[in-house]
Amino acid sequence: MEKSVEMSLDSHMRETFDMQEVDIKEYSPLTLAYIGDSIYDLIIKSLVINEGNRQVQKYHEKVSSLVQASAQSRMMRTLQGILTEEEHIVYKRGRNTRSVSPAKNQSVTDYRRATGFEALMGYLYLKKDMKRLMELVKAGLDGLEDGE
Repeated sequence: MEKSVEMSLDSHMRETFDMQEVDIKEYSPLTLAYIGDSIYDLIIKSLVINEGNRQVQKYHEKVSSLVQASAQSRMMRTLQGILTEEEHIVYKRGRNTRSVSPAKNQSVTDYRRATGFEALMGYLYLKKDMKRLMELVKAGLDGLEDGE
C-alpha cells in the first residue's frame, strides 16, 4: 500500500506538471541538499504533529531542535557506520561543497556535515529510495535520543 501511494504521488506530479526524467547524478551537491532540506523538514514536521495536537509554537520549537545543523551533524556521526559506499560518496560531496551562504549560529563543521546530510536525503528522495531514506532518518533520530 505504502509503495503504491509513493509511486502514485510521483506519477501524478510527473503527469500534472509534465516533469522530465533527470539523471540525479547530474545534480550538484547543493541542489541535492536544497531538496533534501525540504524532505527532511517534511518528515520531521510529520513526526512532530503525529505526537498530538498542540500550539503551533510548540511544534516549531520541537521541529527547530531537530532540523538545525547541529542536530543533523550529530545524526551524521551516528549514520557514518551504516552508510553504503554510494551513500558515503554522496554525503562527502555535499559536506565538501562550499556553500554561498555562511553558517548562521552554527559551527562551520556542523554546517558542512549538515549540508552533506541534506545532500544524502535529497539523493535518496530523487532516487525514490524512500525505504532507505526513512531507515537513515530513524537511525539518526534514535542516535540523537541515545545521546550519541
